[in-house]
Amino acid sequence: MAQILDGKLLANIIKNDLKQQISTMEQKPCIAVVQVGENPASTVYISQKEKACIEVGMQFRKVALPEQITQADMLAQIEQLNTDNAVHGFIVQFPLPNHLNAQQILRAVSPTKDIDCLHPLNMGLVVDDNADFLPCTPAGVIKLIDHYNIEIAGKNCVIIGRSRIVSKPLGIMLLHRHATVTYCHSRTKNLSEICQTADILISAAGVARLVTADMIKQDSILVDIGINRIEPNNPNNRKICGDIVFDECEKKAAYITKVPGGVGPMTVAMLMVNTLKARLTSQ
Repeated sequence: MAQILDGKLLANIIKNDLKQQISTMEQKPCIAVVQVGENPASTVYISQKEKACIEVGMQFRKVALPEQITQADMLAQIEQLNTDNAVHGFIVQFPLPNHLNAQQILRAVSPTKDIDCLHPLNMGLVVDDNADFLPCTPAGVIKLIDHYNIEIAGKNCVIIGRSRIVSKPLGIMLLHRHATVTYCHSRTKNLSEICQTADILISAAGVARLVTADMIKQDSILVDIGINRIEPNNPNNRKICGDIVFDECEKKAAYITKVPGGVGPMTVAMLMVNTLKARLTSQ
């Protein structure tokens, strides 16, 4: 039976450490979140971030903007946050309405306040292994693996997914730790056979119950980043599951994360870590 990689537990340890550091600071770190429209899922994610900020003693500011905001007004709002010395880091909550140019908006965020690490400059520094901010979910995954003293160097790591926010930077960060990394995606042939070679299998595909027990190697390490509604067409159903069939794979793996309670809390914790870094470098 696999040992659980408990992201909720580790996130609480990280937040307690942050709370102690922040308690001695006269000017508390401040994070702002920009939300365009009223996407229900985004509202839930933002409330989780706000709760975490309150727990560690950070200041939190929600910038709620109308659904039909123009690109020019959106960029003006970003510039206002860039120049606001009271805000140390901020994020633009996705998804954005289709009429907005998301890439232009991300490039408008000051790299020194880009605590989500989505600006091309910061992403380039991740590739160069010289980043001030690390992408929150990838950093959380590696922090969780390290916490359980799991060796990364020399391991075969398979990542299902190729998103620029999670999968691509995570693979690069694992390469920096001397892993051998394989990316899989929707057009990958023989997915099951490739997954069976993985010492560390990470799924960020966003496909419910994609990975079954027959696809994994005995005593492998499984990290599930997927968040999927079991009934995606029923907005009243809040029950979620991951990409990995937990009940099956738990019996075969050495370590496994749960959904929820695995990577999700770590993502929020690492956002807090980046915000504190932004505050300290702003002095």
